Amino acid sequence: MAAQARSIPRLSPHTVANCLHAAVAAPSVHNTQPWLFRVRGRQVEVWVDRDRQLPALDPSGRQMFISVGAAIFNLRIAMCVNGRIPVLRLLPDATRPELAALVQAGPLTAPGPAATVLAAAIARRHTNRRPYRAEAVPWPVLDELSGAAAAEGARLTVAEPIPRDAILALTRTADEILRQDAGYLTELAAWTGGDPGRQDGIPAYAYPPDDAAGRLPLRRFGPAREAARFERRPTIVRLTTRGDAPYDWLRAGQALQRVLLTATVRQLAASPVNQALEVPELRALVGGGHGHAQMILRIGYGDPVPATPRRTVSEILHPDTASAESGAA
Repeated sequence: MAAQARSIPRLSPHTVANCLHAAVAAPSVHNTQPWLFRVRGRQVEVWVDRDRQLPALDPSGRQMFISVGAAIFNLRIAMCVNGRIPVLRLLPDATRPELAALVQAGPLTAPGPAATVLAAAIARRHTNRRPYRAEAVPWPVLDELSGAAAAEGARLTVAEPIPRDAILALTRTADEILRQDAGYLTELAAWTGGDPGRQDGIPAYAYPPDDAAGRLPLRRFGPAREAARFERRPTIVRLTTRGDAPYDWLRAGQALQRVLLTATVRQLAASPVNQALEVPELRALVGGGHGHAQMILRIGYGDPVPATPRRTVSEILHPDTASAESGAA
């Protein structure tokens, strides 16, 4: 067994670059990109970057871990299409809770069609906060999205009309509560707009317009914008997990990204509608008996939107990367 392990090749610099480029394309709360990576031989360490946590919006770090989980999924898929079987360990060291995962490059493999299709969708997946067309999402596609979440240990359910309207009402209430919190508003301002050359945060071009009918409670990132007509009956889905700890949040992030990439393959757009999950008193009401709600998504058919910026690979390497590489086996 040891001889077999020694025969598995290290990751080439080209493969490492491809995998990290894919990982950083993952979505994250307010595009904070709260991740760091360190490569040791055949293994990629994925760390949460506490300096990028949102203390007002996300004091527990739940959304931060979900964001890192999405990056882990991209890393796994990229490693697979680069010809290696990814071996994943979540939270491998209880003494280092910021070490979110170890993703080891296992034996050589020929990537399957599913991984190839999902990997190709990574660069096309962009959060779309603009109006969607009235066209309904077919139930077979919704079932496929549910299957994508189940493959990563989570559950995705479609909100029927009455629960959907209840979720949107809770979201509207949560939005009003959040906008009365000075800490939240200060934090929001720090991660939106600003220098057009910055490589993180949400640029003004990604803000949603106001809903002319006032039905859809989208998060307002800056000054009021020109109103637009949104879909009257938005498709709302809930992503839930049985547990509600960092391990579950990382699983939820991987499920979220598999769902989003599957949606991209099916020409669907998606955007989070998470305000109700950010007010503890309201979050428990959103799960609908399906577990702990981790994400609320609005999905539908929309026109393409530009990508939000990402930091370069050199900016997301763990500070100890140089020493790790020099001592790696």
